[in-house]
Amino acid sequence: MRNRHQTLPAARRKGQLPTKVCLTCGRPFEWRKKWLTVWDEVRYCSERCRRHRHLNNGH
Repeated sequence: MRNRHQTLPAARRKGQLPTKVCLTCGRPFEWRKKWLTVWDEVRYCSERCRRHRHLNNGH
């Protein structure tokens, strides 16, 4: 049986998770497990920022 955790990144403490800066609000946000397969494509910290990306481009 294949281990389902093989694709997960190595165990990290909360302070060691990768971070990005939201393109809408400019706030830093950390990696979430639900973004495991799409982390390179994530640009916004929340659904709200994604929806309002055209209203507030930058700060």
